[in-house]
Amino acid sequence: CSTVHNTMCPLVGTLLLILSGLLNAFPPGVRASWRAAQGVNLRAKLPSDEPTAFEPGDAAPAFRVKLLDGDFAFPPQTGPGGPVVVHAFTNKSAFLEALWCSDQSLADLLETLPDTARVLFLSLDDSAPADAAWMRGQLHRVASGSGKEVFSRLHFSPVPVHALGNWVPRVLYSWGCTGHNCGLAQAVFTSPAWDIPLVAKRLNARYDWLYGHWEQKPYRLTDAGDGCRPGASAEGRVAWISEGGCSFFTKVKNMADSKAAGVLVYALLGNPVQDMNCVGEECYTALNIPAAMVHLEASVHNALLAGLPVNVSFQTTPSPNVFFAIDQQGALSEMGWFLYPSFKFVTWQAEWLNFREGLQERLRSPALVVPVFERVKMQGENGSWAAVALPSDVLDYNVMELDASLSCPGPRDETCAHWDHTVQLFVCCDHFGPYCNMELGRWITAFRRGIGRWVTDVSPLLPLLNNERCAFTMKTAPWAMPWTVSLNLRFSHSSRNSDELYPFKVTTLFGGGVFDKDYNKRFKAINFSVPVSTKQVELYAVITGHGSDENGCGEFCVTSHHFLVNKKFNNTRIFDSAGTAFGCTLHVGEGAVPNEHGTWLYGRGGWCDGLQVNPWRTDITSQVDMRGSNTVLYFGLYDGRDPNPSSNPGYIIMYSYLVFYK
Repeated sequence: CSTVHNTMCPLVGTLLLILSGLLNAFPPGVRASWRAAQGVNLRAKLPSDEPTAFEPGDAAPAFRVKLLDGDFAFPPQTGPGGPVVVHAFTNKSAFLEALWCSDQSLADLLETLPDTARVLFLSLDDSAPADAAWMRGQLHRVASGSGKEVFSRLHFSPVPVHALGNWVPRVLYSWGCTGHNCGLAQAVFTSPAWDIPLVAKRLNARYDWLYGHWEQKPYRLTDAGDGCRPGASAEGRVAWISEGGCSFFTKVKNMADSKAAGVLVYALLGNPVQDMNCVGEECYTALNIPAAMVHLEASVHNALLAGLPVNVSFQTTPSPNVFFAIDQQGALSEMGWFLYPSFKFVTWQAEWLNFREGLQERLRSPALVVPVFERVKMQGENGSWAAVALPSDVLDYNVMELDASLSCPGPRDETCAHWDHTVQLFVCCDHFGPYCNMELGRWITAFRRGIGRWVTDVSPLLPLLNNERCAFTMKTAPWAMPWTVSLNLRFSHSSRNSDELYPFKVTTLFGGGVFDKDYNKRFKAINFSVPVSTKQVELYAVITGHGSDENGCGEFCVTSHHFLVNKKFNNTRIFDSAGTAFGCTLHVGEGAVPNEHGTWLYGRGGWCDGLQVNPWRTDITSQVDMRGSNTVLYFGLYDGRDPNPSSNPGYIIMYSYLVFYK
């Protein structure tokens, strides 16, 4: 990264602060006239037939942008219309500096960007010509020797965003945000020796190993050298330490041990701000202290060396958004929450847009569609409920799919529910029968993201629809914020040949429960016989682990679930990706909503945020006696043994069935 891009921001930030103060010093009428003039100038560049505001889901109007070499046109005049990601760079953001100065981040873009996706790179600053050339140069430098052709889909514009003359600036400015890694995170330094504050861009360390947060107050700053030696006293103050000499983790831990109020690591001259993260085993040690990285500020450093008092406070200044997308249908889309500076978050969103386009194609296939919910509110103890009259021939089909979607009260992600919650769909077609209120489907809500639609094959459970009128209940935790749900049942045929099988009977097996030392004591072997005319027997289970004891069970621990048939055949489902750093990112192409708040990336016990829970199906026909008596026994293990947590046991949610086909 060039020294220019590394060192300009403190000066720019200070100038912006001065200009803002000068503007606020004018009388209100003058300020209003000035702002109105800016608005008139902007509107003069916009076509009169465009909407005055844009929201996610709105159609993106056609536009053209000048590039370093040629033009960028939307929609494309030739070739397929894949997803488009629009990225606006600004040198005022330490997060974007780290994003663009990390070779790994740049390689992630070059190596994992879906083949159908295009990216338009813009700049919010007047230095746009230099920014565009610099961004292209950064990617070319990392791409040397790479065999993948990607630059035909990466487009760099030298025109500043405010001078584009189209609707793109309006989206970037009206979708501005101040959340995690969004907006301009800054450190504000003050000292009696200075007339004005010094404002520097900052990048907070990764949050999942640091549990401290900056308070809205001034802190006293103290020089602590490089922070590599334990015992340095910084009690009650923010430690000002240099990078290098030891790991970020070691620096922060030493300062935490000295009871510092926080840590500011400054980059050495010529170095960019970078992502401060733990490595390997370090990440298992949580530190209750905030930390961030800034550039070396000579005024701050010299004042501390001279023994002058320096205070620091922390703020996030609102800024235009720096990412949005346009999907294959030409609809605007938010990009979600970037947990850390990596272009993986761009490629994951593009991958998800490809998934959704494939889903739309799947939904165009012929099927009998029975609506259940149409954009109804799901909240509270009862959730959403509907009584549905089913066509009399639904059991003549052998494929049943759940077409489900979850959306938020408003069009923006900011209106979405906090946290992730389990959503379950229950069906009851015979109030007095054994199959009333059986689980038909399960999903996990996304964390502060409003996108999500899935089609789940639950064909084996067709026999649960044993009446022409059925009641459907869809609900989540009663205390959760509301979701808007839609659900259709889709019935079709898998094939038209003589081998076509139809499920005609299900037998309920085992449920889950608290995953403690008594978990497996609750289960006893179930005897069953195979109905006459059965051609196939299938084991069907939906299993998810939740909660967290000292082993991370059952959400983040590896558990195994065993169905022992006739004391001989062990059918096992293992959640081997639980607790892995990127386990759920591997399912974005299957519908896992990317770029959520929280730790959505981590693998879980049989589920991911913002994804349907796929049923586990195993053909056990060869394991059963088709004419005699059979048994099936279930047990669940942690690390190959019965669970035995010392406190706060997790729990397993499970519905399991035997399904008989003819």
